[in-house]
Amino acid sequence: MPAPAPTATLRVRNLRKAYRDVVAVDGLDLEVLRGECFGLLGPNGAGKTTTIEICEGLTAADSGEVELLGMRWDVHARELRERLGIQLQETQLSEKLTVLETVRLFRSFFRCGPDAAEVIALVQLEEKQRSRVGGLSGGQKQRLAIACALVGDPEFLFLDEPTTGLDPQARRQLWELIERFKLAGRTILLTTHYMDEAERLCDRVAIMDHGKAIALGTPRELIASLGAEHLVEFSAGVAGRALDISALGAVEGVRDVHADNGSVRMQVTELHRAVPALLAELARQGVPLTELRTHSATLEDVFVTLTGRYLRDE
Repeated sequence: MPAPAPTATLRVRNLRKAYRDVVAVDGLDLEVLRGECFGLLGPNGAGKTTTIEICEGLTAADSGEVELLGMRWDVHARELRERLGIQLQETQLSEKLTVLETVRLFRSFFRCGPDAAEVIALVQLEEKQRSRVGGLSGGQKQRLAIACALVGDPEFLFLDEPTTGLDPQARRQLWELIERFKLAGRTILLTTHYMDEAERLCDRVAIMDHGKAIALGTPRELIASLGAEHLVEFSAGVAGRALDISALGAVEGVRDVHADNGSVRMQVTELHRAVPALLAELARQGVPLTELRTHSATLEDVFVTLTGRYLRDE
């Protein structure tokens, strides 16, 4: 018999939210399936944090529906708070409390959940449990914030840019923690500006811009939607001699060409053919190459193609 279709633990329908003349969320539809890590991607101002805050019950929508774990905030607020874990983009904790006191405080808000010491061990802060929060490093504070989100043994975990500002080692420690949570069958909604993070952790992602979801699928599906396996970026030229960009579109293996601020970006299907053909075309035009970079297509390339902006643009 075929396996049953996974059920949605979060359904968002025609969600809208405006702040005076600024539309933050504009008719958004989303579904997050049970047991998946779902990524919400986009530049600052795309509406990600507003969407998450509405789903968390922290902000009221102007219109639309949010159903979470089969419940709604206007009817089941207390039950939902018992079953969710929330890590905000910025978590302000009392710096005079110790790590153990902080986790015990958050544990007291829930009727059920693991012991404080168990959660501290889960986020690898045993050696710091007697230390005051004010003396922790940035990565340790982020792990503590996640510990506070896990003390109620949540079924659904919200993580809003959990690794922003962390060093590479601290980021990877948090990745391992998130992966263990997902392996336990829990559901995660994650926002991030790091595409390697989304590609490693997320089963599916939605890319947002101007309050709308403009792309949805697995990381592999979205990258494949480009129709190009590689990106070539280069700079070329000399004073008084302009590069003929239109001629580059006819270069073998090139699917798309975009020029911006003196740099040219090409989507190509066969790198080993496109690069020699590019060099030959530059030589034909008499324009010297000054810089050349190539990389495999990524989620960030999907976003740039759709919006003309980079994910980390302000």
